[in-house]
Amino acid sequence: MINMSDSVTSLSDITKLSSDIRSEVNKSIVGLSRHIDTLTLSLLTGGHVLLEGMPGTAKTFLAVSFTNALSLGSNRIQSTPDMMPGDVTGTRIYNPKTLEFDFHAGPIFANMVIVDEVNRAPPRTQAAFLEAMQEGQVTVDGETSILDQPFMVIATKNPLEYEGTFPLSPTQLDRFMFRINLDYPSIEDEVEILRNKTKSLSSSDNVISKEQIISSRKFLIDNMSIDDNVSDYISTLVQSTRSKEGVIIGASPTAAVSLLNASRGHAAIIRGSDNVTIEDVKAVAFDVLNHRLLIKQSDISDSRADDEPRISAESIITEIIEAGGK
Repeated sequence: MINMSDSVTSLSDITKLSSDIRSEVNKSIVGLSRHIDTLTLSLLTGGHVLLEGMPGTAKTFLAVSFTNALSLGSNRIQSTPDMMPGDVTGTRIYNPKTLEFDFHAGPIFANMVIVDEVNRAPPRTQAAFLEAMQEGQVTVDGETSILDQPFMVIATKNPLEYEGTFPLSPTQLDRFMFRINLDYPSIEDEVEILRNKTKSLSSSDNVISKEQIISSRKFLIDNMSIDDNVSDYISTLVQSTRSKEGVIIGASPTAAVSLLNASRGHAAIIRGSDNVTIEDVKAVAFDVLNHRLLIKQSDISDSRADDEPRISAESIITEIIEAGGK
């Protein structure tokens, strides 16, 4: 484990940090190593993550276990249909002693913010996250407060639309660098989960500090080599999503930047290389792009023939990646 007071100055430091995070989170999580790596990629490249999956697939447990491995301030928000924006950002409350309005910060003011069932929050409250996630600041009653860095949102979402849920807007979805889908565990992993439930879990250790995260982000921006062919490939990939039949909204320029940053992280953290390749882009492209496409409803309706392939964002992205961005 790297000394928490040390700054990150080399690729070996970054790979060591990511290995430490993986080892720590795996003490309580079974079978989700790839998802832990994706969360680490997002953390070290300045992104946010949406965890989606059926109820009981350890979305919140993964988010909490990951957060507990970090020496950072954290808050957890349980979304509900009656939430107001002030419940996220905070509000100004009149102080009769000073005859002024004092600002009382909301739970968004933390380095790590876990948002449970984000689609239970109404659209007005979902919008309260937009400025914080994009610009790292919060504006309440015309007064802007800068959020402490690093800042990362990990939100969970159930794919089933229950009563009292609201769809996430394309703008909201575009704020997330990754959308990770958590499936049911394999029989081997499920057996291991049950075995772990017969043991007492040891408390988590903080294996990475605020200073290390900030210096890791700076290192990845300043020291990764990106050839023109990689930038061209990312642009072609993103542009291809906008011209596919059945797509109303394709991937945005923000998606292209997210794909570039995620590719940087993959090269450094997974491969231990300072040279970003097209293979790095392909490795992260699906998780970066799969939530950013809006498909025509008529193309995915139940009226289609049973033997006719169903159009979905996932199938389009997979097709584009396999075709080399064409």
